[in-house]
Amino acid sequence: MTVVNIHEAKTHLSRLLLRVMAGEEIVIAKAGRPIARLVPIAKTPARREPGSAAGKVVIHPDFDAPLPEDLLEAFEQ
Repeated sequence: MTVVNIHEAKTHLSRLLLRVMAGEEIVIAKAGRPIARLVPIAKTPARREPGSAAGKVVIHPDFDAPLPEDLLEAFEQ
């Protein structure tokens, strides 16, 4: 992690952004106190496709049946 002052950040923003794009984290400080971080944006996750789990999930007809009494009691303890 590199710390730079505001003047340096303004002067060399393009260079700093190239370093951030390479994965580095840059902290911008004012009078030696950190005030901001330049970090790479996380990659967008792959788009989800509806139905991709077709045939992999089984929902039994009694999935919403009441739980047995002994199990209910275990939750209440």
